[in-house]
Amino acid sequence: MLTAVLIPLIFAFFVPFISKYKQKVHTGVFVLIIPLGIFLYFIQFIGKDFAPFIHEYSWIPSLGINFDFYLDGLSLLFVLLISGIGTLVVLYSIFYLDTSEKLSHFYVYLLMFMSAMLGVILSDNVFVLYTFWELTSISSFLLIGYWHHRERSRYGAQKSMLITIFGGLSMLGGLIFLTVITNTTSIRAMINSMDEILNSNYLPLIMVLILLGAFTKSAQFPFHIWLPDAMEAPTPVSAYLHSATMVKAGIYLVARFSPIFHAYEWFFITVSIIGIVTLVWASYMAVRQTDLKAILAFSTVSQLGMIMAMLGFGTEAAVFAAVFHILNHATFKGSLFMIAGIIDHETGTRDIRKLGGLLTFMPMSATLALFGTFSMAGVPLPFLNGFYSKELFFESTTHLDITSNTFAATFADIIPYLAVFGSIFTFVYSMYFFFGVFMGQKKLDLLPKKPHEAPLGMLLSPIVLVLGVIIIGLFPNIVNGTLLTHAAKSINGNVDYHAIQFWHGLKPAFLMSLVVVGIGAILFLTLKKWRKIYSVIPGKLSFNELYDKTIDIIDRYAKRITNFYMTGSLKLYMSIILGAIIAFSFLIMVTTDGFSHITFNDLADVEWIDFTVIIVMALAAICTIFVNNKLSLIIITGIVGFGISILFVIFRAPDLALTQLVVETVSMALFLLAYYHLPELRKRNETITTSASNAILSLGIGTLITMVGIAAHSSDWFASISDYFVETAYSLGGGHNIVNVILVDMRGLDTLFEITVLGIAALAIYGLIKVRKNKEAE
Repeated sequence: MLTAVLIPLIFAFFVPFISKYKQKVHTGVFVLIIPLGIFLYFIQFIGKDFAPFIHEYSWIPSLGINFDFYLDGLSLLFVLLISGIGTLVVLYSIFYLDTSEKLSHFYVYLLMFMSAMLGVILSDNVFVLYTFWELTSISSFLLIGYWHHRERSRYGAQKSMLITIFGGLSMLGGLIFLTVITNTTSIRAMINSMDEILNSNYLPLIMVLILLGAFTKSAQFPFHIWLPDAMEAPTPVSAYLHSATMVKAGIYLVARFSPIFHAYEWFFITVSIIGIVTLVWASYMAVRQTDLKAILAFSTVSQLGMIMAMLGFGTEAAVFAAVFHILNHATFKGSLFMIAGIIDHETGTRDIRKLGGLLTFMPMSATLALFGTFSMAGVPLPFLNGFYSKELFFESTTHLDITSNTFAATFADIIPYLAVFGSIFTFVYSMYFFFGVFMGQKKLDLLPKKPHEAPLGMLLSPIVLVLGVIIIGLFPNIVNGTLLTHAAKSINGNVDYHAIQFWHGLKPAFLMSLVVVGIGAILFLTLKKWRKIYSVIPGKLSFNELYDKTIDIIDRYAKRITNFYMTGSLKLYMSIILGAIIAFSFLIMVTTDGFSHITFNDLADVEWIDFTVIIVMALAAICTIFVNNKLSLIIITGIVGFGISILFVIFRAPDLALTQLVVETVSMALFLLAYYHLPELRKRNETITTSASNAILSLGIGTLITMVGIAAHSSDWFASISDYFVETAYSLGGGHNIVNVILVDMRGLDTLFEITVLGIAALAIYGLIKVRKNKEAE
């Protein structure tokens, strides 16, 4: 499974080279084999006898962080959606994106996102999951902002990044709490230790932190505002990220951790309320939109709210319905996003006010849209998969037996009414989408391009998805026992196989469906008469406006604070940094009794030669203040460094002495090589205030370092680790130089990060030099 997760990321490195031949062969043709191969690999696990299994790969075992990939029914469902829809999206993009586009960028971002989603779904280690989780935010930011020359694309990418990253950091806090409480980083082990979690005083905080991560990623109310703006991305991105994958990551997170929280009643209250409110509000707002992708964006938010609510219910029927609708939603919504892209591609607009009567021009697209929209609306027809999961949703709302909490019981009683209300508007926006585009009066004079049917290649992907709608509708049990039941059991172990049937008799769920269709039809036919209500509700109130004002306030005050100290004075910057180090270090040391156990026991004898070296170093350090000659300053500075080497020799630390000698020699050589580029030294006429502040900072830093050194020597909080390094330097690191072994082997990860920082700095310097040369050339 490690290969399946990382192969898209690895292949992404070769995409820029492959893209050089895009004029001959579209880059997407090569990329297509990656998701298709992953899909074919995982589809072999579908079957009634499927059993979960785990693959473990060592990464950072000392911290309990390993690549532990766990495949059960839930992760199998999501992996198939990620790879299957990914294959169709790449196929669609081959015909949607012209070779004049920056295809290498697009496919690198797409493959990066695919790897990240697979990592999220399959990771059993919470910190590996979080790593991939944030990678989805970064890659989706790049995909949404793919057309970065458009202001709205940049705005949408930034909004999605800020909101989802905020949720991701919150989720990380919850995961750390879980790790501390259960003493494990494994999700499966955490589920087995759920009694410890449920008995923890931090349970409410943990639940809130994790749900914030889930709600922001899956665009739940009120965090839903990022998803409509993300529609500025190319249609393949919308069809992939916002119908089947990224927005479902939050759904997956709730589903994966629900075995831990389902016994906590506030989990039901919180998740169910947020889910139902999201369903109602987003379906209501979808009818207000005029952009086809905006309609589908609010539709996605609404459908995600419905799935989230069912996970909140937590009953066997609700969990199965949620899993079923995850699959169904991916099929009909993915096809509808692609149809919206086709309409935009072939007419030049997505504005529904300019569209109409396209059935005669685009009969194939209209047919596909008919199945997609009617399935999304939950129209009771046996060949529409959306109806089955919608009716199971209605059925689950009528079987909520909550008696222990008065508020929860009252809320459970009104859930069926809210479900019907939200579904009515789902029906309205579905009809609004289909009939507003393909039926009614033709408006050819308003279209930038003369409409015509899309090429077959662009239609292939939505055809496959619509075939999925029909096949699942006609034969729902084909995916029931082999896939859906396994996925539902991963969430609620009590779920058992039950055959899905179209006709259940005149039960409340079917009657609710009839009410939705009846009232929804009336509202759709009278849409123009009541649509003015949007000027009242929400009217001028807008979560987007709240977001914009919040960002504006943060930006304005951040500029004020930054301009206060960012004056261009390096001296001021260093003074602030050093002053902060002195203040906070002393504060922490004093409040933690760091200076209370200072002793001078077990110290080496100090001879006259030691005093001599120290006096020479001190005099050299003082001389650096008064010397105005560059060469003299370099030599005097070297005296201080070489003096330290001599002290290391005197106190029998040859490893440190050699290291210090090498560092000091290289430093002096570098100073001399750059001699002519060093600034000229001149005497400064400083004010008394400046001289006093300099003296205070100098004495403060010197005192701090001295006190910290003495306190470190005096502390006995931990056993000394020096003996360990002496004993194991050769056996573990294979070297006699203990200092080098510590740097290269014992602290290898830290050294790697330092090298990475230096590499980034080098690239930044190179970039600045290149920019400067380009400006000089101009």
